[in-house]
Amino acid sequence: MENLPTHIAVPPESDSRRLDQFLTAHLAEVSRARVQDLIADGKVLVDGAVAKASLKLRGGEQITLLGAARRSPLRAIAEQIPLDILYEDDDLAIINKPAGMMVHAGAGATDDDRNRGTLVNALLHHFASLSGVGGELRPGIVHRLDKETSGLIVVAKHDEAHRKLAAQFSRREVKKIYVALVHGWPKKETGTISASISRDRVRRIRMTTRGTGGREAVSHYRVLRHIDSPYGKFSLMEVKIDTGRTHQIRVHMASLGHPIVGDTLYGAPEEIKVALGRATAKPVRLARNFLHAAELKLAHPRTAKEIALKSPLPAELTEFLQSMEGTSVITQHAENAAKRRL
Repeated sequence: MENLPTHIAVPPESDSRRLDQFLTAHLAEVSRARVQDLIADGKVLVDGAVAKASLKLRGGEQITLLGAARRSPLRAIAEQIPLDILYEDDDLAIINKPAGMMVHAGAGATDDDRNRGTLVNALLHHFASLSGVGGELRPGIVHRLDKETSGLIVVAKHDEAHRKLAAQFSRREVKKIYVALVHGWPKKETGTISASISRDRVRRIRMTTRGTGGREAVSHYRVLRHIDSPYGKFSLMEVKIDTGRTHQIRVHMASLGHPIVGDTLYGAPEEIKVALGRATAKPVRLARNFLHAAELKLAHPRTAKEIALKSPLPAELTEFLQSMEGTSVITQHAENAAKRRL
């Protein structure tokens, strides 16, 4: 943020664009959340006046940036938030995380957005002790799920359990299966994507398989069902991952040209319209990514006994599938995927 330009001339073609959207696109290495911080701090002037993020530009304005936004430090705060706890003992817990919940404090336009409503905050309220291996912001967190991904996540209650669980993840002994709905029909019914993942140099909030010096990432997929709907073609699939890179399944599916439904960051449309030549129907949208961590298998860190858990698709995903075909038969396919052994 220290190298931000001082003045930006708004070109005519930016007519009707929101100020925050314009700046996010113009300042390629700055996230929208950081731009909104800058605006909220009164550090953005449009034609000499402090402006709001929602200001609609006309084209021709002069934007002045007065400096970097001040951000309060991230923190973990105990909050009384309901948790769906599928397994718990003295060493660990396995939670069924809903979509929309961040695992720990992070990105956000406001202080509350960045720090409130996280899984960590809920864990601090529910459990007397959590491991400290991950630091003060990530107590108990052994691995993560994206904010808009639902499903199974493991939590360690003390440091020894954390280290042993982390070692299992590192040795690729933990078995994880996800259910995803993607746009289009892949050429192959099954496949393995082995493509390293690195941070996108232009849009820093994205990851990519096209960069250099990335970390190894391996995903295996199997198509469970093809869907030919009035909204186009989709594939319900099962994905197993050997590695746990940031946005791994989302990036790998997008690299095949089949982004996950709802994942606008990686190319999915925000609104799904009826395909040309199909019956008339209203556009539909999914307010989250259609990605769910459905199965998890690991060895207990103290007893070495196998723990195998499954999480059915949440209601909003089942209902979306039904809206795609207008039939409940697809629900059974999703349930069959969840029942399938690792």
